[in-house]
Amino acid sequence: MDEGRVLLTQDKDFGELAYRGGLPAECGVILSRIPPETPVLLASALAGALENPLDWAGHFAVIEPGRIRLRPLPVSPDQAGP
Repeated sequence: MDEGRVLLTQDKDFGELAYRGGLPAECGVILSRIPPETPVLLASALAGALENPLDWAGHFAVIEPGRIRLRPLPVSPDQAGP
């Protein structure tokens, strides 16, 4: 996550670890809870959600059918100010 990228995952356990891991503010995590019925349907649903003009960086997002939940990533103790 040193490159300030936004990570897309379907692994709920990884999403939880990343959320609690104190990522830098320029990073982000998107957890997809869209059922992977077929690769084409999953890709289409995710592409539609990612077209949303949200600020993904610095947030933990959960994409579900018909809904996107977005909350700021928690600040790790080493990122907190004095």
